[in-house]
Amino acid sequence: MTVPSVKLNSGTNIPQLGLGVWQATIEQTAHAVHFALDEAGYRHIDTAAAYGNEQGVGQGLVLSSVDRSDVFVTTKLWNADHGYQSTLKAIDTSLRKLDSDYVDLYLIHWPLQDSDQLLRTWDAMEKIAEDGKARAIGVCNFEPHHLQLIIDRGGMIPAVDQVELHPHLQQRELREFAGHHDIAIESWSPLGGTPNSGWGPNSKPNTVLTDPTIAKIADKHGKSPAQIILAWHIRLDLIVIPKSVHDERIKENIDVFDFSLDDDDMAKIAALDTGERVGTHPDEMNIDAPK
Repeated sequence: MTVPSVKLNSGTNIPQLGLGVWQATIEQTAHAVHFALDEAGYRHIDTAAAYGNEQGVGQGLVLSSVDRSDVFVTTKLWNADHGYQSTLKAIDTSLRKLDSDYVDLYLIHWPLQDSDQLLRTWDAMEKIAEDGKARAIGVCNFEPHHLQLIIDRGGMIPAVDQVELHPHLQQRELREFAGHHDIAIESWSPLGGTPNSGWGPNSKPNTVLTDPTIAKIADKHGKSPAQIILAWHIRLDLIVIPKSVHDERIKENIDVFDFSLDDDDMAKIAALDTGERVGTHPDEMNIDAPK
């Protein structure tokens, strides 16, 4: 199965759909990565230092028959490692765990609430890119005002902003801002998150997958609600990384390129935007920030 690619402002091509491994153990991650690459046709894996499973990604890459050069690997800098020197150390730690000389994309996981420190961290991210340890650099959970801070500084522009994005949180303002600056948007929790509860102070349980509008569109196309939501991301030219450790779900999630949503489908899903989050708002996140 061939997954379309998005060309980043770094010149790097990123597969538009990948496998996320948040909340997976090292063992689960190794299996999921191996299966996704060898059996389901994935060529894009997304992890993070904070997930505690970079080692599992590395193991899955080794187990796979796919060459490392053919797999797009993303990892992320955790909050506690913000700052110039600590960022440079953090990428080396991640590379050792991944058993790789480089990552295809290195992201700042959260902007936190210290603008001066954030700019020092971005200086280190640029150094990482210049040294070839990351083929592209970017950010996660940045609002327009965070992105503007880096843009105004001059230098490299983030290639990607990975943010919470799903039919209940469609991020139109951010998407417009990012598009104006050639920053690709990547969706985390693209299916709306967990059905149990969210983890932000004002978050809610996921009801996207059980939404009757989504269900009707799924029936129309003979697809699952999850596949409809993923096709919605693809139609919007977003990069999307659904997480699963289950073989059948991993296969189902990538099986979204044999149909497309029509304008009526897109209009109905557009009407589902409530602005409700699964996670915390970036302006409220400061967990593990360096003191």
